[in-house]
Amino acid sequence: MLPRMPNVSIVIPCFNAARTLARALDSCIAQPEAAQIIVVDDASQDRSASVVEYFALKDRRVQLLRMSENAGPAKARNYGASRAEAPLLAFLDADDEYLPGALSVATSYLAGNPLRFAARLDVDFSTFPREILNSPDFARHANMMSETVASSLIIKRSIFASLGGFPLDDVFRQYGGEDAALANAINDIFGCFRILGPKRVRMHYHENSHAARYFRRAMGEPMDPREVSEINEAINRFVESARHAIHLKAQ
Repeated sequence: MLPRMPNVSIVIPCFNAARTLARALDSCIAQPEAAQIIVVDDASQDRSASVVEYFALKDRRVQLLRMSENAGPAKARNYGASRAEAPLLAFLDADDEYLPGALSVATSYLAGNPLRFAARLDVDFSTFPREILNSPDFARHANMMSETVASSLIIKRSIFASLGGFPLDDVFRQYGGEDAALANAINDIFGCFRILGPKRVRMHYHENSHAARYFRRAMGEPMDPREVSEINEAINRFVESARHAIHLKAQ
């Protein structure tokens, strides 16, 4: 294990998340590797900004950015990343939380593997409903989600910028899935190792989240074929544009 140092900027997109934000921030503050904890308030209508301001009084690493209008999690994450200063970026949703040692294992892995540009944490879905957790295919789908969701990702800031950040296609704003598009681009161009062992980030269930919808559909809930087609086309467009951007940068 390499020595701990604050070399990660954590970006938390937030929209009306006052109820869960304190839990997320507590989990970030407990990570010694966190150099910045940037919360991007996506024009919330609740007390989210006040929660961030309270935590900022306790810990100077906590910073509040405000969006002038609601623009969705992809744009909020990109805005936060543009203000990041540490060499590594991590993204945590406002209703998720890091578990002990999350950033330690990720930063140690990347430091020990300099040709790797991104890593994934294993995700704990224990707060999900029993019907999902008891599904025969739950483990397989949980593995897929651990390699997709934004909260499991730690990536070099320069690589994230080269990829263009999270895609802003209207399809993702409507259906979700921008995290899957970025994951596909990272995997396609660079590869991304998932650190197995203890779970390091906990995803909390809420009915309308992309992850919840994914699991319900995996269990048989019908999905509009047009939605599937539009999402897949948008993902392919983003991967191709990211690959092209990396190729141009390498010239």
